Amino acid sequence: MNPLKQKLLKRIRTSGPLSVADYMAECLFHPEHGYYNRKNPFGAQGDFITAPDISQMFGELTALWLVQAWKAAGKPDPFCLCEIGPGRATWMQDILRTAQKASPEFVNAAKIHLIEKSPRLIDIQKAALSDYTDKVQWVADIDGLPSLPTLLIANELFDALPTRQYVNTGGKWVERVISAQDNELIFGVGTGTIDTNTLPLSANGAEEGTVFEYASAREALAQQIASHIAAHKGAALFIDYGHKQSDLGDTLQAVRAHKQENFFANPGEADLTSHVDFEALNIAAKTGGSTVFPVITQADFLLELGLIERAGALGAGKDQATQQAISAAVNRLAGNGNGQMGDLFKAMCITSSGIAPPAPFGQPEATGNSQ
Repeated sequence: MNPLKQKLLKRIRTSGPLSVADYMAECLFHPEHGYYNRKNPFGAQGDFITAPDISQMFGELTALWLVQAWKAAGKPDPFCLCEIGPGRATWMQDILRTAQKASPEFVNAAKIHLIEKSPRLIDIQKAALSDYTDKVQWVADIDGLPSLPTLLIANELFDALPTRQYVNTGGKWVERVISAQDNELIFGVGTGTIDTNTLPLSANGAEEGTVFEYASAREALAQQIASHIAAHKGAALFIDYGHKQSDLGDTLQAVRAHKQENFFANPGEADLTSHVDFEALNIAAKTGGSTVFPVITQADFLLELGLIERAGALGAGKDQATQQAISAAVNRLAGNGNGQMGDLFKAMCITSSGIAPPAPFGQPEATGNSQ
């Protein structure tokens, strides 16, 4: 039997059911059997492909946005350029390569900090960024960042942080838990409840069995990042998949080898995620003291930054196969069809007071709701 599954079954029999959040945390971050501590999940040979893996254009356009954000902040020198959850460092590698050409002074002023806890991933990141060895530091969390103006980025970070689930049961919203039955893990209903003020308006009259997901760990991290940005000046860019407004629905999924599988099939061997509630992140960021801008789709973010134009330049004079690959990458990044990221993925920007982020983000939000 899967070794982590054995441990989880034993724990449940000994101490009682687990929350969905605790189960996710064990599967993803267990020191010995956790997904991120034992697997290389990224890329074609892994379990999922992120936007930086799809095309260098994602990092190139982000780099240009960051340079403009740095200029909007007054070209601080030095400043902290930070990525949380950098994976294989593909995104940061493309950003630095592009920024070095577009604005060498930006790279010269940057003190690069990567927030990463996995020793295995840190080794991969060091190899990818070997040209910048003297400029990169690794820290475990936000508290490890220097007291400098900060530009912070994160791609597919929040979706991997654990979420709790609550089920409408007999007119009450009760926490969903993980129990054991016949040597298998199953969903059950616990005794915990949720403050009804936390529920979205759509919860009124919801059908029996409807699920609501609440990820306090995501909100806490968003608030912590916002507090750092507010205190030290700068901006943060989050790109992830999810919904602009809080809503109901079960979005938990397990992905292995680029396919969805049963949530309990292989603990520690599959990526576990759920959709991000950007409205909740916005409220948390405001609580942290940052200015929040309306959430936009990844398609709008990339297209307005010049994705089509960059694709054209990249494919100019290339053979047909290369041009088709570039076109496929554009569709994957900005399209709206099955398996495409354009609408499903969102981009969110927060800044310190008085800093206007570069396009395509508009005017700051006046309320707690995403537009």
